[in-house]
Amino acid sequence: MIRRRLATVEAGLDDRSWLATAVVVVIAAVLRFANLSHPPGKIFDEVYYARDGWGLIDKGVEWNYTNNAPSYVVHPPLGKWLIGFGEWAFGYSDAEHGISVPGHLFTTAPEFGWRFSAALLGTLSVLLLVRIGRRMFRSTVLGCAAGLLLAVDGFHLVLSRTALLDIFLLFFILAAFGALVLDRDATRRRWARALESGLDPAARGRAGRPPGGWRNWPWWRLATGVLLGCAFAVKWSALFFVPVFALLMFLWDVGARRSAGVPRPWRDTLLDGVPWMVLAGLLMAVTYVGTWSGWLFSQEGYYRLAERYPDAGLSDAPVVGPLWNLIQYHQAALGFHSQLDDPHKYQSWPWQWLLLGRPVAFHWTGEGPCGAASCAEEVLLLGTPLLWWSFLPALVALVWLGLARRDWRAGAILLAVAAGLLPWFWFALDGRTMFSFYAAPTLPFLVLAVVYVLGAIASPAGPSGTLAVTGADEEASRDRRLVGGVIAGAYVALVVLCFAYFYPIFVGLVLPYEDWSARMWLDGRWI
Repeated sequence: MIRRRLATVEAGLDDRSWLATAVVVVIAAVLRFANLSHPPGKIFDEVYYARDGWGLIDKGVEWNYTNNAPSYVVHPPLGKWLIGFGEWAFGYSDAEHGISVPGHLFTTAPEFGWRFSAALLGTLSVLLLVRIGRRMFRSTVLGCAAGLLLAVDGFHLVLSRTALLDIFLLFFILAAFGALVLDRDATRRRWARALESGLDPAARGRAGRPPGGWRNWPWWRLATGVLLGCAFAVKWSALFFVPVFALLMFLWDVGARRSAGVPRPWRDTLLDGVPWMVLAGLLMAVTYVGTWSGWLFSQEGYYRLAERYPDAGLSDAPVVGPLWNLIQYHQAALGFHSQLDDPHKYQSWPWQWLLLGRPVAFHWTGEGPCGAASCAEEVLLLGTPLLWWSFLPALVALVWLGLARRDWRAGAILLAVAAGLLPWFWFALDGRTMFSFYAAPTLPFLVLAVVYVLGAIASPAGPSGTLAVTGADEEASRDRRLVGGVIAGAYVALVVLCFAYFYPIFVGLVLPYEDWSARMWLDGRWI
């Protein structure tokens, strides 16, 4: 059985699909980099993150240039380091504080510098989703459909063109999931090769397991730990995904052993698989602490100096002192987040997010030439409506299809969506101030849910849960594929058209006020 599944995995690795992947990625890149420096100036929370990114490049820590002192920040530094890299490469300017620094690679408009990394990782996340979708669905068409839907989503586009942290969180969570899927396939290949070499899975001890050695280490599993550490170093909400990804690791290990004929797959996974999971967890922790290196090696960082906090006790001890102060810093930041309940005009609740109940206006002005008496220019963090209003029906269908097919892919997608959304419902109970962009890391998995359903419409399930058609009645299967393909293609085309209609309010194009107003479909909520 596992040999048949291995054949399915290998059949899904044909590199001829890279041309189709490149087309989708180029579309995503053009949309994200075109006129990236517009709107001019810092919009929404760029006023914090663009400055903090430059502070990390300039001082090694986030810096308050108004007071010429370290900034008190409540998010880890990796996302701001990435923003700072773009500023280092393309230049940074802050007229308020008299800062104007040319780029080390090219000198461009300063807005391009602080938005560059977001656009880059936003584009790369489309690349990741194409390849992850292709590997999961064993279909180049479905993989490219997933990437294209993400590329033409307004929510993803706006975050990819703004110096906020959430697009980096999305990228690293998706990359960690991709590494996890690769680990699943690699585990099955190891077992299949061992079985072909004469392995007896019922044998005791090492005799009943694939060969060891560093070449056979679960490198992709360890990479998952590193990537989760990077995600955690962007925003702490990445922690919601850790138990879910650990559960997937464990269940997929059990499934591989059961398929190989191991008599006690649960017990053996506990003995052999869990230690690797623990090592991946340690790598996650080391990666996270490593991203604080600028703060750890600086004598200027907020909460860094012992004399500022004499009650810390251990803060003046070498090595231990900086780590102790870092713990104190984290406790203070956690207290800030737990008490964040100040009202905001663009706040929203988790049950509103998938319904686009309250998008966030990143930029607005009523000025600019538009050929009409009154104009409007806005950057609105709004998902492409047709796509986002498909998410809830797709999730319901995914539950049904997953149970009917007993498909591991449906379960993985649903668990990832639950990790990204359900914890916020809990935090909503205490009135925490929240925004729709908190749903960002869930977005790729919601798109995968839609594509899974499109694949189910286009063709019945084949062997090993693939979406390839292998029925006795080939003529009926061809008819179904034709009708299903037309439906799926029409849906994707309609999403693209919907995106094109809303594109001006995703990138801040000047519109006549009447045209802008026509796009405010839920005017009581979107204005």
